[in-house]
Amino acid sequence: MVQQRQREMLSRQTADRQTRIDRLQQRVQQLQSQKPEGVRALREQQRMLQSQNRLLQREQRTQQADLARQQRLGLLAPAATAAAGAARAAERGRFAERFRGRSTAQTQAALVARQSGWYPRQAWRHRHPAVFVAWLGPVFWPYAYSDIFDYTFWSYAYEPGYWAYAYDDFVDTVFWGGDSPYSAYASIDPYDYRQAGGGSRARPRASVSPQALQQLCGTPDKGVTAWPLADIARAVRPTPEQRALLDELKTAAASAAGVFKDSCAETYALTPPGRLRAMMNRVNATLEAVKIVRPALENFYNSLSDEQQARFNALGPNVGDRSPPQQEAGAQEARAETCGDPKSGLTQLPIQRIEAVLHPAGKQKEALDRLSEATTKGVEGLQAACPNDVPLTPVGRLEAMQRRLEAMLTAAKLVEPALDEFYATLSSEQKARFNTLQQVAGP
Repeated sequence: MVQQRQREMLSRQTADRQTRIDRLQQRVQQLQSQKPEGVRALREQQRMLQSQNRLLQREQRTQQADLARQQRLGLLAPAATAAAGAARAAERGRFAERFRGRSTAQTQAALVARQSGWYPRQAWRHRHPAVFVAWLGPVFWPYAYSDIFDYTFWSYAYEPGYWAYAYDDFVDTVFWGGDSPYSAYASIDPYDYRQAGGGSRARPRASVSPQALQQLCGTPDKGVTAWPLADIARAVRPTPEQRALLDELKTAAASAAGVFKDSCAETYALTPPGRLRAMMNRVNATLEAVKIVRPALENFYNSLSDEQQARFNALGPNVGDRSPPQQEAGAQEARAETCGDPKSGLTQLPIQRIEAVLHPAGKQKEALDRLSEATTKGVEGLQAACPNDVPLTPVGRLEAMQRRLEAMLTAAKLVEPALDEFYATLSSEQKARFNTLQQVAGP
């Protein structure tokens, strides 16, 4: 009877607290969806977000304490225990694991930009760092063109964990889809994972109009993703010889944009093999663009004097104080802490979930083992592509970027045949469950 009363009391407390958490999360999402105009309105939005997030975190910490108490008393339902374990497993061993401990203000700014699906310059207008946006509608890495070259020029204007999240999303999307509760940014809030009472609070998918998608895919070198060539010219004041090289760079930029036009999907890829091929298509197009632009950028940059190069390096959006030494130290620390460690959250958790949900046997289990091995090897390749140091010049950053893209493509090519083989062994029911893995109840 005592245990029953404790169970009922804790159950009521948990339900009431979850209701409060739901309301706070809805309020945070409403604030995030607003697009204030003017500095004063933006500051007010950020102040209210910070206040609501403090309240939300307080309720979540108390809820965690309640769950721990229930666990100690043996009152926690098995489903809740499994969900909590899955959440912890998803957080461990990720490229972006180190960045989960950053300040709320930094994390919130990045999360707002990501959930809103903002392209870099839109984020900068709100004084937020640019982030990795995995999907916009059916298009993977929608701002690849601007990300690659804006990051080359102005890496400090990007969220510090940009590439770490890019790697995590690249692997996550194969297994979990575009709205995964296990994706990198979702680990900021452990209660975005599946709850004991059923259901989950997945991140909202950014909406995209057909017109915006057409501009994004048809003319990536126009509008929001245009190169800052005029700014470069004003800053470095090129000589006639340098002007000719800058013109060649402009031509290369236009040619690079052309390779993106055929890499935009018009419909969502609903199967894991389809998602992987959509991602491979975009990464391959991005790699081709880098290879087109890199020689022209190197020729132009190397023609500049030391003073001109310094002016070139100083270009960029006003997104707050620049502190390259601290950022470089942070990036090196992140590399040391995350790149060399096993990526259990990326490689083991999806395989375990597949086993729990699909119950593969015989040849299916053998194919799944091969998929697990291929995924592990692919992630090891991504680990090896983490730079040993932080390039200080645009030319160096573009070279490092090419290595990262090559590693992503190599990882995908390792996984693709194993994924196709495993998917082909599944029944229609198993395929349906695999296609929506994060929506299926289970551990």
